[in-house]
Amino acid sequence: QVQLVESGGGLVQPGGSLRLSCEASRTIFNRYAMGWHRQAPGRQRELVATITTSGYTNYADSVKGRFTISRDNAKNTVYLQMINLNPEDTAVYYCVRYREPLARSIGSWGQGTQVTVSS
Repeated sequence: QVQLVESGGGLVQPGGSLRLSCEASRTIFNRYAMGWHRQAPGRQRELVATITTSGYTNYADSVKGRFTISRDNAKNTVYLQMINLNPEDTAVYYCVRYREPLARSIGSWGQGTQVTVSS
């Protein structure tokens, strides 16, 4: 069974930065697209960013220009670099592994890591 373990969340002031990491195990990492979703209190879970096996990336409009997704296949890890954070970015961030090289259907979820943006 695939395991996805997120880290790097925490409390940050508005305008600050964080880098989330997600290490995958029990999977052939470089065969699958990866992504990040988030869920804020009282809101539905939403897509943040995805990255295919070939490195093609896609972002939610709300994070374009501020968030960068990347992957290191040698480390079985996907990252989400977040800059210029604002309170609306407060949410639990989930790492996902898709079922195929393209980001179409989600196969597995991580347990989530909390990001809180507050002064």
